[in-house]
Amino acid sequence: MGDAIVLRNVTKTFGDIVAVRDLDLVVPQGALYGFIGPNGAGKTTTIRMILSIMFPDRGELSVLGKRSALEAKDRIGYLPEERGLYKKMRVADFLVYVGRLKGVDGSGLKQRVHEWLERVGLAAAASKRCEELSKGMQQKVQFVAAVIHRPDLLILDEPFSGLDPVSQRLVRELVLEEHGRGCTVLFSTHIMVHAEQLCDRVVMIHKGAKVLDETIAAIRARFDPRSLIFEPLDPAADVAPLEAVAGVKKVRRDGAAWEIALAQGADAAAVIRSLAGAVAPARIELRRPTLEDVFVGIVEGGALQAGDEGARLRASVRDDGEMPAAKP
Repeated sequence: MGDAIVLRNVTKTFGDIVAVRDLDLVVPQGALYGFIGPNGAGKTTTIRMILSIMFPDRGELSVLGKRSALEAKDRIGYLPEERGLYKKMRVADFLVYVGRLKGVDGSGLKQRVHEWLERVGLAAAASKRCEELSKGMQQKVQFVAAVIHRPDLLILDEPFSGLDPVSQRLVRELVLEEHGRGCTVLFSTHIMVHAEQLCDRVVMIHKGAKVLDETIAAIRARFDPRSLIFEPLDPAADVAPLEAVAGVKKVRRDGAAWEIALAQGADAAAVIRSLAGAVAPARIELRRPTLEDVFVGIVEGGALQAGDEGARLRASVRDDGEMPAAKP
């Protein structure tokens, strides 16, 4: 097997702004890669260069063994971040049109469109105009448009945008199904929990530069913060005794619970027993690092932040509200 995507020292600027800087990326055929980072990190710019929608200022790239995605366009499926529907077209007609553009045989195309609309719960919307659909429904139509021709390479840019939790789960299952049939998937998102749920490997970029390129398992092993989550049986309990437990480095609030950082070399099992003796627990568990933790730790120089800047960084890779304002 060769590589589906190869980028070597790719750079793209817009005036004085460097959107992508000296980026190296290799995605093997059949892989499921997460391409992650906060909004504005350079993910969409990179995807547009991969697809030959725009071109790098310098560097080299290849897609499915070709020097340009244009030479392999019928083998590529793409779901853009922005809506890409013909608003006045009816849903089924639009999907048939896209299928024909991608070279799907006409005899079975309408049946394939019908089956896909059934699968994403939009069979009743087949005769509606695209502009009549909700944002979530439009996103599902765009997903179908990206896979209707059974591509060899599927590129998804923020595919969960506008989807409710049930639809998010459906799309995750469909992405895994496409990957299961041998399709290479490059999945871009700023919501890092989505990448954790889907991907075998992630490439993380920040301010246009790659800061991480590893498997999920390797990331968790290398960036394990060695901490515990402690939830007291009595929510109003005084947790000060936890700080005096041998092996405890730091205690900080984490929602309704407390995160307890372990000192270097501390025996987690021994610390857990001591914590339970110091304050009656409702829950104690070993905390595994999330991609959010890893991102904040890398950007802030290796120390996970609890202050305002850490909060802003975490908000930039979540889907749960406004970013806190920085203090002047």
